[in-house]
Amino acid sequence: MSAVRPYRPTDDRALARICVLTGDSGGDATGVFDDDLLPELFLLPYLERHPDLAFVLADEEDTPIGYIVGTDDTAAFEAWFAGSWWSQRGATRWPRPAPVRTRSDAMVAYGYSRGQGGADDGVAPVGYPAHLHIDLLPRAQGGGWGRVLIGVLADALRARGCEGLHASASRANPGALAFYPRVGFVPVGGDDAATFGLTLR
Repeated sequence: MSAVRPYRPTDDRALARICVLTGDSGGDATGVFDDDLLPELFLLPYLERHPDLAFVLADEEDTPIGYIVGTDDTAAFEAWFAGSWWSQRGATRWPRPAPVRTRSDAMVAYGYSRGQGGADDGVAPVGYPAHLHIDLLPRAQGGGWGRVLIGVLADALRARGCEGLHASASRANPGALAFYPRVGFVPVGGDDAATFGLTLR
């Protein structure tokens, strides 16, 4: 039977693969971007900075089939991402594209924009300083595990005194747009992506 457990460093490769397999608006992003790019943006920095806020859904053989990662302080995380993570890892592998011609170029440009005060900076909505990323393989979806993962992370954030949590979803991802309201989030803004918030008090 599947179960949620804390993240372990030995999970990195399996979680990175899940990130790619769900990275194209919920579908398989293999070959859409450099397969290392999405984990460098949306998974690995969270495992590095907040391993205690990372939880894994594993099957009966303890193989990861989903995960949730997050931060309790979006502003501090994004500053660290720009100044430490991306400058030392991302920027050395993916030069800043000029001009932006492809979807992969746009994703790399997003990496450069984070923590720089730009439009794509991921500034937290007022009252929702924490944020998350959650991904489940198709075989793990529809069984309530997304709600369980959200609950586990929310409890960990409450224990830190965090007042609210937010998540963003591409408007091209109808599954995610339906998921967040279903598990208690409310719309709190967003242009290109929809942003949802959950009060933790």
